[in-house]
Amino acid sequence: MKSCIRPLRRVLRSRQPTCALLGLGAQGFRVSAISPHHTARFLSTSHTSALGLRSQALPQIHAFRKRSVQPQQQRLRGLIPLSHSRNCSIAASSPTMSASAPVSAQQDYRLPTDVKPTHYDLTVWTDIDSSKFEGVVHIDLHVNKETSKIVLNTATLDLGDVSLKSDALENVQVASSREFDNVNERGIFSFEKALPANAKARLSVSFKGELTGDMLGYYRSTGGKEGELKYTLTQFEPTAARRAFPCWDEPLLKATFAVTLVSRVNTVNLSNMPAISEEVYKPEGTDQEPWITQKLSSLPDPGQWKITRFETTPPVSTYLVAYANGPFEYLESSYKSPLSGKVRPLRIYATADVISQAQFALDIKRMVLPLYEEVFDIEYPLPKLDTLVVNDFDSGAMENWGLITGRTQVFLLDPESADTKHKKYVAETQSHEVAHMWFGNITTMEWWDNLYLNEVSLCSGTLTICRVFPEWKLDSEFLRANFNRARALDAKLSSHPIEVECPDANMINQIFDHLSYAKAASVLRMLASYVGEERFLKGVSIYLKKHMYKNSVTKDLWEGIEAATGLDVPKMMDNWVKKMGYPVITVTEQEGGISVRQDRFLETGPADPKDNETIWTLPLNLLTVDSSGKATLRKDLLLEEREKFIPLDTNKPFKLNADTTGFYAVQYSADRLAKLGQQAATTDSPFSLSDRIGLVSDAFALSKASYTSVSSALELISALHDEKEYLVWDAIATNLSAIASTWWENPHVVELLNAFRRELFVPIVKRLGFEYKRSDPYDDVQLRTTAVEQAAEAGDPWVIGELKSRFDDFLKTGDDSKIPGDLTNVTFRIAVQEGGQPEWEAVKRIAVKAKSPSQGISAMRAMGASKDLNLAEDTFKFVMTEARDQDTFYYAGGLMRNFVTRRFLANKFKETFSAFEKRYAGNFGLIRWIETSFGGLSSDVDYEETAAFFKDKDTSKFDMALKQTLDTIRSRAAWVKRSTNELTQWLEKRGSSKL
Repeated sequence: MKSCIRPLRRVLRSRQPTCALLGLGAQGFRVSAISPHHTARFLSTSHTSALGLRSQALPQIHAFRKRSVQPQQQRLRGLIPLSHSRNCSIAASSPTMSASAPVSAQQDYRLPTDVKPTHYDLTVWTDIDSSKFEGVVHIDLHVNKETSKIVLNTATLDLGDVSLKSDALENVQVASSREFDNVNERGIFSFEKALPANAKARLSVSFKGELTGDMLGYYRSTGGKEGELKYTLTQFEPTAARRAFPCWDEPLLKATFAVTLVSRVNTVNLSNMPAISEEVYKPEGTDQEPWITQKLSSLPDPGQWKITRFETTPPVSTYLVAYANGPFEYLESSYKSPLSGKVRPLRIYATADVISQAQFALDIKRMVLPLYEEVFDIEYPLPKLDTLVVNDFDSGAMENWGLITGRTQVFLLDPESADTKHKKYVAETQSHEVAHMWFGNITTMEWWDNLYLNEVSLCSGTLTICRVFPEWKLDSEFLRANFNRARALDAKLSSHPIEVECPDANMINQIFDHLSYAKAASVLRMLASYVGEERFLKGVSIYLKKHMYKNSVTKDLWEGIEAATGLDVPKMMDNWVKKMGYPVITVTEQEGGISVRQDRFLETGPADPKDNETIWTLPLNLLTVDSSGKATLRKDLLLEEREKFIPLDTNKPFKLNADTTGFYAVQYSADRLAKLGQQAATTDSPFSLSDRIGLVSDAFALSKASYTSVSSALELISALHDEKEYLVWDAIATNLSAIASTWWENPHVVELLNAFRRELFVPIVKRLGFEYKRSDPYDDVQLRTTAVEQAAEAGDPWVIGELKSRFDDFLKTGDDSKIPGDLTNVTFRIAVQEGGQPEWEAVKRIAVKAKSPSQGISAMRAMGASKDLNLAEDTFKFVMTEARDQDTFYYAGGLMRNFVTRRFLANKFKETFSAFEKRYAGNFGLIRWIETSFGGLSSDVDYEETAAFFKDKDTSKFDMALKQTLDTIRSRAAWVKRSTNELTQWLEKRGSSKL
């Protein structure tokens, strides 16, 4: 988003009242008293050689030993022979392999291991004005097996000269032929003389590319107050480093990198490591890299370019390499390592117009880094850690080692108007990406099927940020943000295991979902609860230390935790990561105790025998209460078989899955669920906050899947009407909204349900009011926001009138001070929903030029809230012609949430599918649009029409998301058919009676 904030004239520094600007360097404005590791030093004519710099910067690199790889035969298909041609381009629109292709067509998806890269000297020249980049890469190779062919990854690049030097052959060879496999994005270079086994070699390749706005590879972005600033950055995960330079683009093939960036003198260069030199090119001189001299001497203005060299990295996978160039400014802080006492500089970069909103993210980074070092007992290994905030970014953020990148919405926060949810989002995102510096960066999964090993960061990140903001109750918040989302997706027949085969790039892109992230974090949280947090983290530390600068697989993590606990971790955990789905535990009360039985839980109802074969190992976490009211928790109790009897006194309170740490649902009888609700509602309840959240979530998940009645879930909510905790009310609100969204085409049910919602939430609004004070408890702030949103969504005239009045004042005066940051989202939406063209135009202006990213998101979503289909058409036209690619799904979400425009959105997407397919080729955008455009539909006709539309389409890039979306439509339709009468009767019976 563009910003209205005035550009900074000075760089702000933590703990420094003033700062002296000394000049523009490789890292932005150089500031006095900054560590030389972080600041570019301007050197004169001569430099140490690149190899010399490498050995000086990280002498320990040569001692690293990589995991050996067994050679495998490769059969190359779809080859395009281009013998001796210079500029061999691999088209961006090349054909792709289907995610569901047969195994025989996928068996060659890994690169051959005849040679292995050990080091890259990478030079990149960037011309932002012409949207072009060029460069040369010299790659040191170790020859594992005699070969005369070099096979690596390359895509969308024009490749120039290719040469191979080997001391063993004492010559430099030029490639005798070159071929390109467009399906697997590979270049195959043949040489006349074979490289002998165990030899060392150096491959040199020059290349050219276009700086596009595709948000992957090396791409361009724009920012600034009026969008006048242009800059470039990289986004390589998962398989886009090959779009920036030829490389072995697989996580297992780690190597060290020495990056050199050549750019305009008035720009800033950034990379993973600190700059060790920067100088303006002197036309009369020569550079140590001949390619630079040749390139710059051919330009009309060679003296207007500078050369920035960066320290060599530790061994790192290609997807974590990063660099950027542009007019960046920064804020700076530092932290002191609790392990070594070393002080490291920390910076956050952005364009001048928004840099003032980056302080909070920088503060989070400063606070969590020492905590991670203490938790893992491993010091952060790089000399610095930067964050770069950009306007165009496909995902939320990216954990590039030493240079975190991400969109403005996840890192910027206006301290004067930010809402509490956004503040929490920024903190969690920054903390999560910092955790990746250990999980994923120090230790990296061998292949994408073990992507979840990187996501130990999500689990550990929650544990860490809890220490910084205990009032946020993030362990319980985890249930809303991760646990329930993962369960919703894993309850589908179209789910996939956490550890899933990834035979091609299409499949790799699709596994970045709630299963690889949220389910993985949830089952690791379950394991941590069972073995104890301290022992779990000790095991994680053992795992990281054993595999530092190496790659890992599932068994490596289990071995680390086994070493710390003495438990058979694989026996407990393998089915959780290697099998899809999760169980529902059915509790049957019998004389002298309870019988518990596990079966796979599906959102469509009890599983067929063929889908119900997995037996999970379940920590039952049985909470019992004696006659004195004392609660006892049995954490040692496991269910390792289909069914088991547990002796206990059923006349006293009990509950399975205490604290909702187990990744499963629990089905009680209707009578027992009612008793649990009553016990949960008491002031001295033995059930924790997470227990109460879990009760609500389980009740609705089970009712949706026909295990229990929807009325039993609604009765549970009625019992909890005096609840004080925000997160319980959030669970209630989420599930009531889901019911309304499912029955969106039944006005009678929606209005009856809205009356129930008003009875629940309007009293809370009246108690807490609309004003926010700094002294308000965190829970009151969040509960007030949720109550206002629910009351407004349910059509309460008093709440809607108040929100409209505040927006009307903003329209008249231009002063938005009467709209609290926490109510911006609902205020904008109600204003457009209840208003007309003026209100829509007002939020459109904000969407185009918001004062903060969170305000911009609110405006984008609100543009889809109008009941006027003409304005819906205008919104969709804006999406297609003016909205940033990264932001379009915010507008789509607004149209989907609006019942009037929900089917309009689905139809418009189908009409313009080819445009979206082209617009989001290669990134995650198309998957988001599929889920948003169709996931709100709720009829059999919708299912059939959606399936028919995609029947003749190439769905290989979003096949998984499409199947999951179709499952969603089908399950919603089944719920409507099954429960409409029951739901209507329960709501009508309540009538307008007050609780």
